Amino acid sequence: MKDSNAKSLNTSITKAFHLLDHFNSIKPEWGVRELAKETGANKSTTYRMLATLESLGVLRKDQTSEKYSLGLKLFELGNRVPVKHAFINHTHPVLQLVAAEITETVHLGILKDQQVFMLDKVESPKGLKLNSVIGTFSPAYCSGLGKVLLAHLDPLQQKKTLHAIALKANTEFTITKKAKLKKQLEQIKNQAYAIDRQELELGLICVAVPVYNQDDHVIAALSAAGPAIRFKEEKIEEYVAILQKGANMIRQKIGSLTL
Repeated sequence: MKDSNAKSLNTSITKAFHLLDHFNSIKPEWGVRELAKETGANKSTTYRMLATLESLGVLRKDQTSEKYSLGLKLFELGNRVPVKHAFINHTHPVLQLVAAEITETVHLGILKDQQVFMLDKVESPKGLKLNSVIGTFSPAYCSGLGKVLLAHLDPLQQKKTLHAIALKANTEFTITKKAKLKKQLEQIKNQAYAIDRQELELGLICVAVPVYNQDDHVIAALSAAGPAIRFKEEKIEEYVAILQKGANMIRQKIGSLTL
């Protein structure tokens, strides 16, 4: 009897995670009927599963549209993941050194679900605080971190990712044509750094470089961001050199670690 109950419980957990896998940046909200159709599951079973996940805070339900989206519980649990902490324990001191030398806000991010996930951040010693928040997502196509990460995807994965991304103008400087973005990504890969010139936010410039592990795989990106008035074109090479020095320090600390 116990084995039967355990098997039933394991099946329910598997089904729950199968449903959760369908919530992403392309389709962040699902109604019961459409999710049941998409997964081939029974509508009443899907409803019960979604309702249970909502009661646990894993999902939230919009009372107007009656559609479900991911809840804060997943964010809370995500911040407890050991690999994240193990990685940041190695990298955070490096970010502090880079921020002190470059005197701007420094970010560390990875590519997840066609977006940049902010792993860590050290504020500028000059006191200007940016809106970026650790543990949140931002568009990849219009940020320094994101463009570096997109540029270093293998060609097939990059093609699939660009196809899935909708390019929307955040500012007048945002690239909204995929052909133009792809050409820029080629340039970024060749020069080994990316610049966001007020593409994500007006008045903000970001310079980013790839972070390699010791197997020569790009696993993250490191950036410095600050007000456009301070980011002079003649200083870009200096910023890149400081960031690359930081990226190399991280590489030596993390070995073959992947995220």
